[in-house]
Amino acid sequence: MKRIHSLFLIILSLILSTSVFAQKHTISGYIEDASNGEKLIAVNIFDSNSALGAVSNTYGFYSLTLEQDSVLLGISYVGYQTQFYKLYLDKDVSLNFKLSSDVELETVEVVSDRVEKIEERTQMSTVSVPIEQIKKIPALLGEVDVLKALQLLPGVQSGGEGQSGLYVRGGSPDQNLILLDGVPVYNASHLFGFFSVFNADAIKDVTLTKGGFPARYGGRLSSVIEINMKEGNTNEFHGTGSIGLISSKLTLEGPIIKDKTSFLISGRRTYIDLLARPIIKNAFEEGGSSGNAGYYFYDVNGKINHKFSDKDRLYFSVYTGRDKFYFSERFQQFDYDSESEVGLGWGNLTSALRYNHLWSNKLFSNLTLTYSRYNFDTELADRTTYSNNGVSTKDNFEIGYLSGIDDIAAKIDFDYVPNPNHYIRFGTNIIHHNFDPGAFKIKIESTGVDDFLLDTLFGQSKVDAQEFAFYVEDDMRIGSKLKVNAGVHFSGFNVKSKVYTSVQPRLSVRYLLPNDIALKGSYASMRQYIQLLTNESIGLPTDLWVPTTETVLPQDSWQVALGVAKTFDKKYEFSVEGYYKQMKNIISYKEGASLFNLDDWQSKVTQGDGESYGAEFLVQKKKGRLTGWVGYTLSWSWRQFDDLNFGNRYSFKYDRRHDLSVVASYELSDRIQFSATWVYGTGNAVTLANSVYNGFYPVSEFSNDFTGWYPNDFNAEYYQDRNNFRMRSYHRFDVGVDFIKQKKRFKRTWSVGAYNLYNRKNPFFLYTDREVTFDNNGNLISSKKVLKQASLFPIIPSVAYKFEF
Repeated sequence: MKRIHSLFLIILSLILSTSVFAQKHTISGYIEDASNGEKLIAVNIFDSNSALGAVSNTYGFYSLTLEQDSVLLGISYVGYQTQFYKLYLDKDVSLNFKLSSDVELETVEVVSDRVEKIEERTQMSTVSVPIEQIKKIPALLGEVDVLKALQLLPGVQSGGEGQSGLYVRGGSPDQNLILLDGVPVYNASHLFGFFSVFNADAIKDVTLTKGGFPARYGGRLSSVIEINMKEGNTNEFHGTGSIGLISSKLTLEGPIIKDKTSFLISGRRTYIDLLARPIIKNAFEEGGSSGNAGYYFYDVNGKINHKFSDKDRLYFSVYTGRDKFYFSERFQQFDYDSESEVGLGWGNLTSALRYNHLWSNKLFSNLTLTYSRYNFDTELADRTTYSNNGVSTKDNFEIGYLSGIDDIAAKIDFDYVPNPNHYIRFGTNIIHHNFDPGAFKIKIESTGVDDFLLDTLFGQSKVDAQEFAFYVEDDMRIGSKLKVNAGVHFSGFNVKSKVYTSVQPRLSVRYLLPNDIALKGSYASMRQYIQLLTNESIGLPTDLWVPTTETVLPQDSWQVALGVAKTFDKKYEFSVEGYYKQMKNIISYKEGASLFNLDDWQSKVTQGDGESYGAEFLVQKKKGRLTGWVGYTLSWSWRQFDDLNFGNRYSFKYDRRHDLSVVASYELSDRIQFSATWVYGTGNAVTLANSVYNGFYPVSEFSNDFTGWYPNDFNAEYYQDRNNFRMRSYHRFDVGVDFIKQKKRFKRTWSVGAYNLYNRKNPFFLYTDREVTFDNNGNLISSKKVLKQASLFPIIPSVAYKFEF
């Protein structure tokens, strides 16, 4: 023990002596938008004299340690005017910068000179899409959708026509860690998967990480999607809103105490149910009854933050959203009264309390307390009252189903920047999960002639579990050409006295080749302790979140990637990556099992392996009148379960050989902007019978005389392999035009667009039907079974009115 203590003192003395002799000092502070006080992430702070720099973190904090000398700082960010600051550094200095956005194209070109380029970053397999660019992308029914924008990136695929689910590098939707202000969102879709839950007007930035995960991330196998909400304007009151075909939204933000406390509140709701209510009620009345039916969803985002000092800041954010389908009908005639009700609902609630503290000009911390909840519930009721021979009878039948997951979590993260060659991050977290795999409530009651009552609750038991983790990583510069991000993520999971642990090494390397071409490589191992049971045949959010148990093992994966990256002409980012990923213990229902079996869910599932590999190509332009990207993915994805497909390997349902996206936005003038997207993808894999055997039944002329076999309507189908057939390829062209006008007190925008402009009949699902042919006399000529395709969306126009004040 004494030797360890002595060794620690020696190392500490060396560090301190080095810093003294070098006469180094630190410049630190925060960087924000001058117009609204929003903290700016990944701003480049660069000293032209020493050619050393730093980058601001998620909260706008930066730290740059330099030798005592003259310093010429350049502070640059895409879309903002570059600031320069000159000083002689002879002591530690705190400098906060406020950047003003650019309004002239020529200034943007100058800014790009010192914005951190893709070849300078250690991280690979990461893409940041500016929220303003996402808002310009044409969208289904004019609803701007963050997750649909991410589907247009290489390595990311959608589940099907119009759906917002993400399948990243051969993974499943549950393998994506979606964070809203650092809080996991378990169900990210509205309207049965056609829209995401994220209101773009309340969002500040979006970052997708597909591989080469830094050690600070954990808990999922395939991707991390970080979505940060706006903090609220600290300078003046502002608002934005829109009125579309199916929904409207409004966002308000402003200072409570100028430059100290600000707020943001944003809401969105669909109103098709309100518009259609008179029509639906009239339809019931024409049928001789009364009733109502409809569907809607809503979102509410709120945030408040307070600056105690330059060293202490507090943030509180909350999100809630819900989908609701309802149906009710009542029929009355004489002494008969019948009433039926159906309800279906699901939604999220997330909240986060974050406290930033600056311990020194090199050490920054963020403490976060979070709560999140997701639940799905359905109710069905039928009530009847009638009289028979003067006796009144009441029959009541009710059934309900409820499932969900609740999380309470705490974490603390530290950023330590000892010098420009090292950026060290470390932290720890703990999550308490409460899983409700599903319970049925049934009530059957009858009064009158014979009284009867059954009121019971049965289903899966709730499960408590604790998940914990610790990580440390260092983004280091070794010489002028080599940068390395190395770290380790340790995690554990405790459920019913069973403890699982995992050590996950992470490594990303960037080496600068001649002509500033970056060669990048990465390795990451991941572990996932919570699982999602998915019913692929049900188009509702009936999927169940369940924990790792004694019999259901945690999922594991490892992934390697290699690629090159380069910035051309200071405008175009180019990257090519190849990847290979293996997954272990992924989960699936057994043949014939489903959500509504009453057995323990653990007996319905099987675990197996997954494999995916491919190459991704991306060219992106973020500046100028014309912006956008071209992305292409060539990939293979496989699954293998001992209990499925006779134990043979088969293509994953969303295995897509080719995937191509072209996204463009052009600013014709300050008043008119055009945007367009074109996507192409190989069709999804589906399972079809290889052969069909007709059924026969024996016929006898008399009771005991056999006369032969005759065909009946019962057929036996033989399936040789899972996902043995491909749907037709998918492609679609979307366009949009914005007409912008600055009024005296506000700015208004008319957005007009079209989804699927050339009316492509893309496959949604396949089904079999019988095709019959008759002659002119009505005699049957032929009858055969045929495969048909159902399509969902034809060309869909959209129009929306937007305003800002």
